[in-house]
Amino acid sequence: MNPAMDPDLTVARQRSSLLLLRLLLLVALLWSGLALGTFSLGSSPHRVLHDLLSEQQLLEVEDLSLALLQGGRMGPLSLPPYLPDLDPECRELLLDFANSSAELTGCLVRGARPVRLCQTCYPLFQQVANKMDNISRAVGNSSESLSCARSLLMADRVQIVVILSEFFNSTWQKANCANCLTNKSEELSNNTLYFLSLFNHTLTCFENNLQGSTHSHLQLRNYSEVCKNCGEAYKALSNLYSEMQKMNELENKAESGTHLCIDVEDAMNITRKLWSRTFNCSVLCSDTVPVIAVSVFILFLPVVFYLSSFLHSEQKKRKLILPKRLKSSASFANVQENSN
Repeated sequence: MNPAMDPDLTVARQRSSLLLLRLLLLVALLWSGLALGTFSLGSSPHRVLHDLLSEQQLLEVEDLSLALLQGGRMGPLSLPPYLPDLDPECRELLLDFANSSAELTGCLVRGARPVRLCQTCYPLFQQVANKMDNISRAVGNSSESLSCARSLLMADRVQIVVILSEFFNSTWQKANCANCLTNKSEELSNNTLYFLSLFNHTLTCFENNLQGSTHSHLQLRNYSEVCKNCGEAYKALSNLYSEMQKMNELENKAESGTHLCIDVEDAMNITRKLWSRTFNCSVLCSDTVPVIAVSVFILFLPVVFYLSSFLHSEQKKRKLILPKRLKSSASFANVQENSN
């Protein structure tokens, strides 16, 4: 098809010409103002435009300039009107992938700190994965589909579509988001929802029990109420996190080690830092008392053993036991003495 006969290209060129003409008229109007002495050469461009045009007209000039920089296109993002290597269906697939990738990228950046990647971006990740599948798999005529996939995925050495898809998959795997979702990755798992509910409850308890001035960082704040009233909430959250770790080790759902998803790990790290470092609280573990009792018993066991041995042992005196021969000799000597 001749590019000159393309209706879309013709319309785009006409729109660009019209926009250029309108911008040239504005420039000529500014030049005439300078020639007549209405504006001085020392005035700033923005000041000159502000004196000459209204606020609405200034916005229109900016829109016209941006439109010219974009090739005469107005409105939302779209592909170039003439792409000889792509048929309309393939062009639509590329545009869908571009829009989905932009939405997912924005979601990932917005959820970077505090980490909310898995719980907020999983629908967009599935959407990007589906768009990539639509490009890769055979739809309709196999030869046309193969040509589309080759044009979008293998036509150049950079392969932007492939790089973006691999980046999203790598980020998703490093975050271990599969541990936060159901088997089909369609929604958050029950354990994740319960953990996030306890996490929000614990943070709410922290906020409601804070004491002291919130304006002075030099004043020593009193966090005794936080430690006292939020101990049960923190303990429940910590126990649930430990159970989820054990379950994850048994199921081995994570592909890179035994980590939980990054959302859960980051939430638990935030809670522990607040509890230990900021509030300086501590929770007596249920296993601590038996361990201390056994340790003390083992420590004093030798003392108890030697003390009991000393108290209950009998101190026997040594007794001289004479042999029988010695007794008979002594008796015979006594008899002789008596006879004399």
